[in-house]
Amino acid sequence: MLVVNSRLEVPLKELDFTFSRSSGPGGQHVNKVNTKVTLHWDVAATPSLPDPIRRRFQERYSGRVNRHGQVVVTSQRFRDQGRNVADCLDKLRQMILSVVRAPTPRRATRPTRASRERRLRAKRAQSEKKSARRAPSRED
Repeated sequence: MLVVNSRLEVPLKELDFTFSRSSGPGGQHVNKVNTKVTLHWDVAATPSLPDPIRRRFQERYSGRVNRHGQVVVTSQRFRDQGRNVADCLDKLRQMILSVVRAPTPRRATRPTRASRERRLRAKRAQSEKKSARRAPSRED
């Protein structure tokens, strides 16, 4: 059971793990064992996520969701399979946690009068600084 928080859990039977050979250093050992872990989770059909969280998840991680509606997470940070499985589960947990809370809507605000005046004053000073660098014209 992948425990996301006190109210959200994803059963391990919904997760599909595949194992393959890792890239990178490791000598002769790396050519013999399948330590890279790829996790597939059918986020579109899971009953574990409420609809609003599922929609936010699919929207935010649309690049990681394949055409079958599965999110794909890989890990090859470690040299043993068990730690890579735990890393995949942690990555998935962090992804779900990032969309659990609905984003607060932005309230439209207007710049204060003082900030507008500061901005215009700064623009005027910059303009004068640059115009002072120019060669004098014939009219001067």
